Amino acid sequence: MMKRALVSLLAGACALLGNAAQAKTAPLLDCPLRDAPYSVGSPLIDLLLNPQARALIQEVTGQDVTKGPPDFVGTRPPTFASILTIKEALAFAGGDVSRLPALDAKLRALPVTRADKVARCARYDGVVPKLALPAGKGPRILLFDKINGFRDVPSVNGAREALTAMAARKGWRMVSTDNGAAFNPRTLKQFDVVIWNNISGDVLTLSQRKAFQTYLNTGGGYVGLHGSAGDPVYFWDWYPDTLLGARFAGHPMNPQFQEARIVVDKAHPLAANLPTEWRMTDEWYSFKTNPRATGAKVLLTLDESTYSRQGRFGEPLDMGSDHPLAWTRCIGKGRMFYSAIGHLPATYSHKLNVTLMEDAIAWAASGAMCR
Repeated sequence: MMKRALVSLLAGACALLGNAAQAKTAPLLDCPLRDAPYSVGSPLIDLLLNPQARALIQEVTGQDVTKGPPDFVGTRPPTFASILTIKEALAFAGGDVSRLPALDAKLRALPVTRADKVARCARYDGVVPKLALPAGKGPRILLFDKINGFRDVPSVNGAREALTAMAARKGWRMVSTDNGAAFNPRTLKQFDVVIWNNISGDVLTLSQRKAFQTYLNTGGGYVGLHGSAGDPVYFWDWYPDTLLGARFAGHPMNPQFQEARIVVDKAHPLAANLPTEWRMTDEWYSFKTNPRATGAKVLLTLDESTYSRQGRFGEPLDMGSDHPLAWTRCIGKGRMFYSAIGHLPATYSHKLNVTLMEDAIAWAASGAMCR
């Protein structure tokens, strides 16, 4: 018995030494919030990665956040912990959020060690992938599906399959990657448009963010699908506030999937091959603000009278008569398109949604002056 305990103790010590050695030699990327103090505004995943932070949460709030659903409290992406703070986690669990100021003070007193920084950066990529474009003369497309937050496998796979078939049919040159290190000036220069396939969670380092912003400002294209605008919390304000121009508010849960009427603005440049309206079934997003307020041109709106708009906790998700579903905007010399359609895999084979995606990708990749 004593021998077994000694072996266990030695094994634990070796593991700790191994972790310490790894923290000393692991690459320290320029990941966002790498050096930030711990706080109630930290990504939940970063608090879960630190034993002292976890202990403080339980001490102050009485909640053991490690006991939550694995999809929510996992420390290996994809995990909801990447797109929540402790505030949202407590609210979801019915915990007491009134203790957050006291918790914040205690968290901020924790040291941020090199091991902490390495752990924070582990979910980002530092090695540039080798991407080989197919031969041809069609638009050059990078399909990107790195996901640190919520990964809905059916929607991600459905979109990838539809886009792969679309590229083959249209003669487009497309390659895919889940490596954020592809976002560097040399690699991005090879592509006319980048498609974010239901991306969730913060996925780019600071230098990768800068490369992406420069790429768009100098004429690149962006197409975002469904979950790429569906995170409850963002840790990169430029992405929801400038690129998208709207932040996610929620989607109905009673029921989650409903048929609704979609209305097309026939004056929009991308409306030529679409009817004035159509009906389809999907998960319908609401946003906290209308992207029109930031200069976006809304192509599709939802008729709210055709579906129920009650959120997970019974909250209303009404946006009124102008409920945006898909829109475009200019980003410097670049072009941006986003569509909230796409949770159900069947939406990616719906004839009108396929037409929408084909025309949107061609427009974003065109290099034409954005207006």
